[in-house]
Amino acid sequence: MRFRPLLPLFVMFSSVCFAVGKYQPVIGDTWQWQLQGTLNTDYNATVYDIDLFDTSWKTIRALHAKRHKVICYFSAGTYEEWRDDKDRFKPEHIGTALDDWKGEYWIDIRARHIKKVMIARLDLAKTKGCDGVEPDNVDGYLKETGFNLTYDDQIAFNRFLAGEAHQRGMIVALKNDLDQVAELVSYFDLAINEQCFEFDECDKLQPFIDQNKPVFNAEYKAEWANNGPLKQRLCDDAKKRQIQTLVLPLALDDSYRYACP
Repeated sequence: MRFRPLLPLFVMFSSVCFAVGKYQPVIGDTWQWQLQGTLNTDYNATVYDIDLFDTSWKTIRALHAKRHKVICYFSAGTYEEWRDDKDRFKPEHIGTALDDWKGEYWIDIRARHIKKVMIARLDLAKTKGCDGVEPDNVDGYLKETGFNLTYDDQIAFNRFLAGEAHQRGMIVALKNDLDQVAELVSYFDLAINEQCFEFDECDKLQPFIDQNKPVFNAEYKAEWANNGPLKQRLCDDAKKRQIQTLVLPLALDDSYRYACP
C-alpha cells in the first residue's frame, strides 16, 4: 500500500544478509509512521518512518538531532506518475494500474533497468541520511501486474533490495509479503506490516520475533481507535506477540495516532 503526497509533486555471507550501519533495530524499539501532511516530530519513538521523496535532508537531520532513527519509504514495485524520477522508467516496464490508486502502476521487477532505478533511490536515501529504507509493494507476484512474475522472481528482487541497502550501510524492512517471510527473514532487519491483527495473519511474522528483529504493525480499523475495550484487547495481543502496534488513519497523515503501550 502507498499514499499519494498532498502536493503533486548484502553485504552477503552464505545466504544471510546483515546490516552494516551503526543502528541495528531490536524488539522493544518503538515507531512512528507518517507519509502525508506536516510531519509531527514530537513523538517519543525510536524510529520515524517517512517518505523518501517528500522529506528533505534537513528534516532527517532534525530527527537525528532528537535522537530518532529514520526509515525512508519508497515504492519498489510500482511506478508512481508524480515522483521526481518518473522519467527514468521505460514504458515497456510499466504494467497494469493498481486498484484504487490513481496514477500508480505495477512494474516489471525482472528488468535490469528497474533495478538501476531502485539503486538510484537507495543512493538518494543514503545521501539524505536515512538509517534504513522501507521498499513497498514487494509482493507483485501475487497481483495482476501485466507481467508473468513468479514467486522466485519476487524472492530474487527482494533479496536484491536488501543487499543493495546493506551495501550502503542502511537497514531494510520487509513490507508485508507474508507468504515469503520464511525465505526472507535472514535478509531483512525488521518487518513492517499492515493489518495482521485485522486479517489474523500475525503468526506469519513470528520468524522475525524469533530472530530478535522488531515487527512494526499498523492497524486502521476505526473501532480500535475509538473503543476502549476493543483497543485494550488488540494491545494485549500485540504485547503478548511483542509486535509494536499503532492504530492510525489510512491516510497516514497524523490526524490521529494511538500507540499500544
